Amino acid sequence: MQITANLPSRDFDTTERFYKTLGFETVYRGDGWMILNWQGQWVEFFHHPDLDPKESWYSACIRPSDIDRLHARWAALDWHDMPTDTCRIEDPFEMGGDVPRMFVMIDPDGSLWRVLETPELAP
Repeated sequence: MQITANLPSRDFDTTERFYKTLGFETVYRGDGWMILNWQGQWVEFFHHPDLDPKESWYSACIRPSDIDRLHARWAALDWHDMPTDTCRIEDPFEMGGDVPRMFVMIDPDGSLWRVLETPELAP
């Protein structure tokens, strides 16, 4: 079984181009739905042309095995050349308590990605 994130996209061309820069591949693209994959992780996009990215409350989490390596790869991209001014990436940080170490990334449509460190699970 797998659960996938469903996020808005004002323009599939822009969304697809942005996520391909991050390493995602297009699995399916129709008029109102698009599915991308990154290392076996799926994210689905629905067409939402009226979305204001500065007021978006959509989000998703991803839990890679090494957030530092992924952050270094994504942070090395030219974020000044991204499709919109909402796109950005933050440095890893700790919130304390039982919240895992993480960094955040925001896509062209204002969707917030929390990239969370995966704690070791006891057997």
